[in-house]
Amino acid sequence: MTRPTVCLDVGSGWVKALGIDGDGEPTGCAQHLTTPHDLLEGVLAAATAVGLDGPLSPRRGVGSDAELLACSSAGGGLRLAVVGHDRLASTEAGFRVARSAGARVVHVHAGLLEPAGVRALRSSRPDVVLLVDGADSAAEGILLRNAARLARARVRAPIVLAVHTPVRADALALLKATGRTVLATETVLRSGGEIVAEPARAAVTELLAGHLVGGRGTATTARFRRLARQATPGAVRRGAVELVRARGSGGGAVLVIDVGSSTTDVYSVLAPPGPADEPEVSWSTAEADLGMRPTSAGILTEGQAEGLLDPVEADLLSPAVERLAEETDYVPTDPGGRAEDRRLAALASVLAARRHLRVAGQQLVDAGVGLVVLTGGVFRQPDQNGMEAVRRTLRTDPVLRELLEHCPMAVDDGFALAPAGLLASRGRTKAARTVLDAAIAPDAG
Repeated sequence: MTRPTVCLDVGSGWVKALGIDGDGEPTGCAQHLTTPHDLLEGVLAAATAVGLDGPLSPRRGVGSDAELLACSSAGGGLRLAVVGHDRLASTEAGFRVARSAGARVVHVHAGLLEPAGVRALRSSRPDVVLLVDGADSAAEGILLRNAARLARARVRAPIVLAVHTPVRADALALLKATGRTVLATETVLRSGGEIVAEPARAAVTELLAGHLVGGRGTATTARFRRLARQATPGAVRRGAVELVRARGSGGGAVLVIDVGSSTTDVYSVLAPPGPADEPEVSWSTAEADLGMRPTSAGILTEGQAEGLLDPVEADLLSPAVERLAEETDYVPTDPGGRAEDRRLAALASVLAARRHLRVAGQQLVDAGVGLVVLTGGVFRQPDQNGMEAVRRTLRTDPVLRELLEHCPMAVDDGFALAPAGLLASRGRTKAARTVLDAAIAPDAG
């Protein structure tokens, strides 16, 4: 018998806790509002709610006889600012890079950075700056002057330098001279107006993991970073891998849709080719404009752009979206409010799954999805009719229908995936599978 365990996921909106006894059996789950002024306050409240008391310690866990395993996405999605030459091209480049990388564009500057432009950039509070050039001859000079200006400015966010090779070394030297954190990649803006976002997107994704664990507010404190050493997407992805392993080579791929307060994340893991093989192929995407609280307006914007809802329904949902964005701790309790919450979550799920398919591509389609898992607080509701409407929205979507129409779906209503990943990453695969078995029950499809 091992020690009891508390598994924690510290989100930007909620802290989720799962208690596990010495035999690996779940003993209860709970959640508590994230407390931005002191993250450990919410963490302790959630841990206490699953029946374990005592001081928080990265070494001892909760109390003297319990182990504490924690992951975090408390930093929320990345705020991305773009500095470039041409406004239209720079804006499009920013949106392409941010999409599926856990970022959203909050500011675009085109042309030479003057002091007023630097002040506007700083006021947008970016978590990352994307510095791009252009295709014409004038862009090179502007890029180098902007790099020099950023090197001296009080903008401490990491910089993704996505420019042409001839000027990349000079711009990098200017930025590095003042100790800036810079990730240099191939240019986003190619000749002929072509935009190739993948290299810069990979750089932004690389920055996301550290930001989620401790990139904002009290999450930056050393004590919290010692407590939560892993980003939540890594834990959920490992939990999905463990679920695929438990289902075996004939179970098909698993698709996980995690609708959170700040982002909607999607994970897919292919089944191994044979019974003795391990799952090796997986993808993950994060959409920072499709969260259920601060960025919920993006659901309506993208929903209309993708033809998922008409302007009339968007107008009807607008008051709910405004309240969710302004009152991030608001949880609707009336039937109408919960229905609006689920509708927004269903739209976010479809939009995020569509984007995920553009990343996973034909390989996921050819493999076939054997199970969809919906996770996130909005799905942990007792209204089965309402949840059936969410499933129907996914199964009947014109883009997803071929992949999901007859696919079984389950709701992670016992908060299992992240804890299973935390346990599995420490070699406790038996306990991880026990947690998954207890919480995830697929419907008939």
